Amino acid sequence: MKKISIYLLALVGACTTAFAQVDRSKYPEPGPAPQINIGDPVTFTLDNGLKVFVVENHKLPRVTYSLVLDRDAILEGDKAGLTSLAGDMLMGGTTTRAKDELDEAIDRIGARISVSSTSASASSLKKYNDQLLELFADVLFNPAFPQSELDKLKKQLISSLAAAKDDPNSIIGVVRNAAMYGKDHPYGEIETEKTVGNLQVDDFRDYYNTYFRPNVAYLAIVGDITPAEAKELVNKYFAGWQRADVPKHEWPAPQKTQGNRVVVANRPVSAQSVINIGYPLDLKPNNPDVIAVNVISRILGGGSSGRLFLNLREDKGYTYGAYGGITPDKLVATLNASASVRNSVTDSATREFIHELKRLHEKTITQEELDLAKAALAGSFGRSLEQPSTIASFAINTEMHKLPKDYYKNYLKNMDGLTLDQINNIAANYVRSDDLQITIVGKADDFADKMNAFGEVQFYTVTGDPEVNMAITDASVTAEGVIEKYIEAIGGREKLTAVNSIRLVSEAEIQGMTVSIEQLVDRNKGVAVQNTKLGAQLLSSVRVTKDAVTVSAQGQSQQLPADAAAAYQALLDIFPELSYQEKGAQLELDGITKVNDEDAYKVKVTSGSNVSTEYFSVATGLKLKTESELAGETTMNNYATYEGIQLPETITIVNQMVPLPLKAVTKEVVINGEISEDELNP
Repeated sequence: MKKISIYLLALVGACTTAFAQVDRSKYPEPGPAPQINIGDPVTFTLDNGLKVFVVENHKLPRVTYSLVLDRDAILEGDKAGLTSLAGDMLMGGTTTRAKDELDEAIDRIGARISVSSTSASASSLKKYNDQLLELFADVLFNPAFPQSELDKLKKQLISSLAAAKDDPNSIIGVVRNAAMYGKDHPYGEIETEKTVGNLQVDDFRDYYNTYFRPNVAYLAIVGDITPAEAKELVNKYFAGWQRADVPKHEWPAPQKTQGNRVVVANRPVSAQSVINIGYPLDLKPNNPDVIAVNVISRILGGGSSGRLFLNLREDKGYTYGAYGGITPDKLVATLNASASVRNSVTDSATREFIHELKRLHEKTITQEELDLAKAALAGSFGRSLEQPSTIASFAINTEMHKLPKDYYKNYLKNMDGLTLDQINNIAANYVRSDDLQITIVGKADDFADKMNAFGEVQFYTVTGDPEVNMAITDASVTAEGVIEKYIEAIGGREKLTAVNSIRLVSEAEIQGMTVSIEQLVDRNKGVAVQNTKLGAQLLSSVRVTKDAVTVSAQGQSQQLPADAAAAYQALLDIFPELSYQEKGAQLELDGITKVNDEDAYKVKVTSGSNVSTEYFSVATGLKLKTESELAGETTMNNYATYEGIQLPETITIVNQMVPLPLKAVTKEVVINGEISEDELNP
């Protein structure tokens, strides 16, 4: 027993010594790249041109079918939104099953079927193979394209587009692409309420009949199935798919900018700037440099160990996260680097982005960075192999992009073999710090004048159009004159001055619920009230006087601080433009710009500490839009006349107080009617 104890003590001592000798400040030496055992697909082609790949995997009794259409990028033009909805329209019902019946049949066998404009997939347990393929084929080859489904989808997409107009991350994608590619390029065009509204059922039928063809399609089958079984099923369900010529489309590559280009979309309500820096480049998916570029992308901005993250977040504290990398593409590849930062450090953050791009170009990658990036990518690659969809995409990509047959089998081996010199040389070839497009969405007044240090500043609208600012050559046009023209346009000074009270009720839809907004103003009593109701339920009430603004909701009341109260106190005037001169407001005319495709005078109004920008139609004099940091952005449309006074029928509000743009439609207007004391003291 004593001898055993001595042996145990010796063993513990040896282990302790071994552990003590480990230097935990260093990462362990990387081992050799593991062997990737991806089954070789069995391939065959149907007479109609459909290319099929079968990868056997009998670990689980499931089978996955992945279909990809290899078509060129298309320009949707005035029907932009077509490809976004094409997949949902195909899933909207068939000539043999209504959508509800189709969904129920899929759920009954625990299957999944999804479709997009260029792909489709289906999966289920092996025992439901025939039922799954019968449903999949029904979706793919017997679409009904019901009008009711299109009406629903259009409404949903238009609602999403409205929300995206208030999302800086969505805005920057629109502006960046429109400025980089142009709206006459598939990568630069945008979906709008108008283009989505143009969509008809026949547009989807035409798209389907033109592009859903087997001779441009690849079908990967992965799972518990033999090649013989797969061939029998594919012939049964896909052999009748008719081939046809599919149009080819060629698009010019974007021209390289000469010097840096700074593209700014002004969003006055933004507390942060969203920055995107990048440029297009030529890097096809089958380029031999792609694996190395993936490593470089990881080092630049692939996560918390990336240079952008370590610099802009960990070192400078400008942002919660900064990311970037290069994305290969058969049409146009791009380098992108992005972050959201405080408005006040927009220029400083931009300088750091460029600094990190320059460092990569100058071959500064270290061996430690290379090893870390390889390890991270190898881990991601290994985990991805657990998904049948990954194996399917490998099979299709190999054929579609003309990759070497052993590309994915040797992926880790080839990545592991990259040397430090190779990585640095390839980084110097693809990463540059000049001729950049620097796109920023934010409050331009806080940073625009500082961005000239990086290149020519160009202003764009949030819908991706160059902001048109025309100089006013007529010396007789003044800011005061524009305001006076507006007053005359909506009814005239005498008629407006005679308005002592107003009751205005409008309705808005929020997440499928109809909310009414009641605005009461009694100028003689110096009180304004704004009530928001859901049916008969009062959600919130705001009471405004010249001394205080009180907000009440859910039985609690709170008085707003002076700066926030100022935006509400403008309600007391009913028509505040009447008293601009009396209250000493400073008016500055800042040229002519476009608002909803209409020429508009841009007038900056400064009243005390409150600054707003008002836009008035050159043609009619009517106010089209107002924006300020406190109140956000309000757009006016479709004026109607009430007792000789013109008021907007539709108002769209975007500010930090509401999560989505609020579109309010006027339902009732009462001018100089009775407003009770109870109503003014809710």
